[in-house]
Amino acid sequence: MELRNIDAGDLWLYEAIHCDPRMMEHLGGPLPKEGLAEKLERDAAATEADEVWVLVIVVDEEAAGTVTIWEHEVGGEPLTEIGWMVLPDFQGRGIGSTAVRVALDRARASGRWDVVHAFPPATNPASNAMCRTLGFKLLGERTNRFRDRELRVNHWRLDLGA
Repeated sequence: MELRNIDAGDLWLYEAIHCDPRMMEHLGGPLPKEGLAEKLERDAAATEADEVWVLVIVVDEEAAGTVTIWEHEVGGEPLTEIGWMVLPDFQGRGIGSTAVRVALDRARASGRWDVVHAFPPATNPASNAMCRTLGFKLLGERTNRFRDRELRVNHWRLDLGA
């Protein structure tokens, strides 16, 4: 398993992730294909500029999903967040956990971030179990907006210096 930067040739992967009802089951349902090419272009440029990390999970030379680390503000305070999406054919094999662990190790080694947060939907037991296994601490449940949708999520926090 390896991680590589997202690039312009990954539109099929964005469509497989964002337009598949199985992939978006816990995130309010699939998105339309319209606008994904522009999102990919923005994400690839931001990754190339090292503003965010949108990393493709590669297993046996096949793209298996993504891990993303980005910064944004919540209540006027900066927050670093990690999220992941693993294609159905690769789920249940530990690939997601390994990819997130590798991304967190890179983040730790970079010294760029001290604390990383994750907000998996409360309805997604696999993602919440991954957070627990990787050493995140559960801070509680909350409501987050995700692509103009209200989602009940669990708020997890990981201190990269610990």
